[in-house]
Amino acid sequence: MNRLSRHTQSVTSDVPRVAEIRAEFPALERIHNNLPVAYFDGPGGTQVPRAVVEVMAEYLYHHNANTHWAYPTSEETDTAIETAREACADFLNASPREIAFGANMTTLTFHLTRALAGRFQKGDEIVVTELDHHANVAPWQRIGSECGLKVRSVEMVPETGQLDWKVFEQLVTKQTKLIAIGAASNALGTVNDFRRATALARSVGALVFVDAVHYVPHALVDVRKMDCDFLGMSAYKFYGPHIGVLFGKQQLLESIDFPKLLPAPDEPPENVETGTQNQEGMVGAGAAIDFVAALVSGGSRRAQLEVVYEELHRRSEKLALRLWEGLSDIKGITLFGPPPTEPRTPTISFTVAGVKSTDVARKLAQRGLFLSHGDFYAATAVDRLNLGTEGLVRAGCACYTTAEEIERLIEGVVEISKA
Repeated sequence: MNRLSRHTQSVTSDVPRVAEIRAEFPALERIHNNLPVAYFDGPGGTQVPRAVVEVMAEYLYHHNANTHWAYPTSEETDTAIETAREACADFLNASPREIAFGANMTTLTFHLTRALAGRFQKGDEIVVTELDHHANVAPWQRIGSECGLKVRSVEMVPETGQLDWKVFEQLVTKQTKLIAIGAASNALGTVNDFRRATALARSVGALVFVDAVHYVPHALVDVRKMDCDFLGMSAYKFYGPHIGVLFGKQQLLESIDFPKLLPAPDEPPENVETGTQNQEGMVGAGAAIDFVAALVSGGSRRAQLEVVYEELHRRSEKLALRLWEGLSDIKGITLFGPPPTEPRTPTISFTVAGVKSTDVARKLAQRGLFLSHGDFYAATAVDRLNLGTEGLVRAGCACYTTAEEIERLIEGVVEISKA
């Protein structure tokens, strides 16, 4: 269970070429219809590198136990979990005591809303947005209906795929107790001005919850600079296993009465976590962060991540621009969300005139191009775009996406549009 040194002073800036990175992902060897598979489904879950699986297997084979008991494998498990918290803390510029794990971001958010219920009074207000994944909407609506709170929703502008900030400012009042906002839209790729949302919250003394699930694979988060109170993310969106991670400011985690069993720990972050956790998943989440950091050498883990993220952002921005421009040139293609000149992730969603999104995805899959389709649980945003039950076709770039795969995708959409 090796971890990178946190004490080396310098960082090399030579991030490996995409071919070297791809060699770490066994899934990329898959052949479908005699064609190599190109995975564009990263926004729904990235592929996992060999190093992450090996760390998880090592834990399960040689260290597997429950926690806090006085024998070696239990003590090793405690160490492994703490190491994973440290990795997630470095990833977010947080403290390990501010990192809690759970089944997924949705479950963690429902858990948090239940815990926060006692802080709210009838008539208090929560602000959500139409652009968000419903994991950052439904939990707040549920607690609102149970506690007599008013949940207000910021409108999305369909033409731009961005939030209406005039409406946002109007909805935040002295009655607002919490703002829930996505850092980026998993459906349209829109990057929201979450710092502006935080400033609005602070102006009325409200809390801020940020859904960063779609954001963290593409931009390195600094929760101190964001000044958010809570932030959720999912390891399987950044080359890890299926597990959710919740950041909460330590003083808040210490003061919130989380539902838990009586004998369970009272101190954060374990007071947030219910029952026996997915310990191999926790270990895998830390390993995924280490995989990304280790693409360069030297320096602290955080310093390595900063270098890697800068380079991967440059690469993905170039790929996304080519995909946007290539699709724009195809007759019958409608692109959604902000253009590449606006803040966005390398996630491009589109429709093909006269062809159901399900059929587009199926036809592309026949060409070895794996894309997701539907509303991606951002149902309100898709409804506002009047796309019905078929929704969108979504292509996302990851660290293993190549320029050649982008060209294959453009060619595949051209053929479908002509049929």
